[in-house]
Amino acid sequence: MHITVIGAGRMGMAHIATLARLPGVGELSIADRDADRARAAANRVDPHAMTRARVVPVDAAFAEKADGLVIVAPTSEHADLVIRAIDSGIPVFCEKPVAENVSRTRLVVEHWAEATVPVQIGFQRRFDPGYASARAALQAGALGSLRRVHLITGDPRPPAAEYIPTSGGIFRDCSVHDFDILRWVTGLEADYVFAAGVNRGAEFFGAAGDVDEAAAVIGLSDGTLATLQASRYNGAGYDVRMELAGTKAQITVGLDDRAPIRSAEADVAFPTGEPWPDFQTRFQTAYRREMETFLKVAAGTVPSPCTPQDALAALYIAEAADLSRREHRPVTLAEVGAPLL
Repeated sequence: MHITVIGAGRMGMAHIATLARLPGVGELSIADRDADRARAAANRVDPHAMTRARVVPVDAAFAEKADGLVIVAPTSEHADLVIRAIDSGIPVFCEKPVAENVSRTRLVVEHWAEATVPVQIGFQRRFDPGYASARAALQAGALGSLRRVHLITGDPRPPAAEYIPTSGGIFRDCSVHDFDILRWVTGLEADYVFAAGVNRGAEFFGAAGDVDEAAAVIGLSDGTLATLQASRYNGAGYDVRMELAGTKAQITVGLDDRAPIRSAEADVAFPTGEPWPDFQTRFQTAYRREMETFLKVAAGTVPSPCTPQDALAALYIAEAADLSRREHRPVTLAEVGAPLL
């Protein structure tokens, strides 16, 4: 297959490295508004990993009509590139978010819904073995009736200061992964959110109207309560977990030997491994499986496992959380434009 990647930044390079090692990829094109960065990315590809890697202009990525297009460009370009790919008839993978706001995301969803071109959005946790196992256990009834869910995402260090003003804030940028996986694992929709946040770290968070510590209660459609914690300063290491408690059993995703937690109880040594340093290391398997799946989506053998509509549903929860944080009150998803359940 011929796959074109638009965007040769950090995440772009990660996807390029993954695609270059997949046996289904025979040709890889790299496009970036910065031609020097695209060439540097192509030069870093292992020459023994694939048939060919080359640099192309962004416009050529559409004119060539590759078998699939992977968009890892800046967020502000996502919507236009996805729509352009759909109009060109090219199956497309786009890193989250679909767009920088709800209205632009809706525009993409509407355009996608009127076409037959498959679009896959990059919520990689859906491809993590732990989350998949938890989903299967819940669906099989192993937990009994679900009662509580707890979600944690803690970054070991904050992003660069220049990233925050355009990130969308902690709920849209970071916790949106939790909101998506909450829907995917439980099969439930959110009804309302009650969120809070504080800025206790660098001043650039507050200057951008953002926070670096956040918490939320999410009421799900069947009455289940979910709680969430998010941090930009989890100094112990990268911490991503999901706890599900039912009437029969309780299960935790991410509780492995590299979880950055330690027990206060005597004679409890677990976990003893080196904590995860970052999200790319923690989800390396998930990112590979995500790209493997996209090749199948592009080939037309499987449907998209995460559509623009899924991304919009997660964004609605993030919008409600951010509004709740700002106005110090519970916010229903209907208030931010989500369809009534």
